[in-house]
Amino acid sequence: MKLLRCGPAGAERPAILDQDGRARDISDFVDDITPTSIADAQILARLGSLDTSKLPLVETAVRLGAPIANVGKLIGVGLNYSDHAAESNLPVPKEPILFMKATSAISGPYDDVELPPGAEEVDWEVELGFVIGKRAKAVSLSEALEHVFGYLIVNDVSERCWQARREGQWMKGKSHDTFAPLGPWLVTRDEIVDPQDLRMTLDVSGVRRQNGSTRTMIFGVAYLLHYISQFMTLEIGDIITTGTPPGVGLGMKPPVYLKDGDVMRLTVDGLGHQQQSAIAKQAVR
Repeated sequence: MKLLRCGPAGAERPAILDQDGRARDISDFVDDITPTSIADAQILARLGSLDTSKLPLVETAVRLGAPIANVGKLIGVGLNYSDHAAESNLPVPKEPILFMKATSAISGPYDDVELPPGAEEVDWEVELGFVIGKRAKAVSLSEALEHVFGYLIVNDVSERCWQARREGQWMKGKSHDTFAPLGPWLVTRDEIVDPQDLRMTLDVSGVRRQNGSTRTMIFGVAYLLHYISQFMTLEIGDIITTGTPPGVGLGMKPPVYLKDGDVMRLTVDGLGHQQQSAIAKQAVR
């Protein structure tokens, strides 16, 4: 299944894609796409058995929100592609580098990305994210993928100065509002045959900046879930975003960062595409 949420921010309605790629309203069968609903086997069985061709069509012009609401944790993985580590002039990590993004950073896949006042180094990162579908604590590597509900695109937007030169941990540069566009769809695990063989791209204002594949991850999805679950319990609906391939603005010589009016377009095989405009926000006086 490909699940999505449609409507104004804070008033999204659940939907599912039909065989022709059209969004169909499923609010008669589930209130919303949340950790509670994806944990309910009866709801999932009901959704999986629907004749989507008979469901109400969603208007094509409607806004898409993040495809899952009420996310508990949003966990990032840094430098998880060897070539991205190289362009960042940092060593390949011996273990996964973990950081948190505030869940208040979550936004829809086509919502504007804010360039905050004082931010001069806002960067892009196309990433594969996965959503926990079964509580995970100290999970073995062999059983790890059984705890994945599905996959989605994440743009791990980052303010590099705040991330690296404002003291403390990376989350300062990772957590501003709109710095975590998700979606457009939450694609169930059965539809992605191999999460370690997905092409991913990101364009900025028509210029291809990232062109990579999950094949070059240092630590794959199964290992990341296994590893993270040794340190914290992963609850249903938590999201792990798995790192980015090379081509970020930080790695260019000289570095190139987002400016007002830039448009980002992201794709990951099987997961659809995102598109956001970067919009400079004025300081509140």
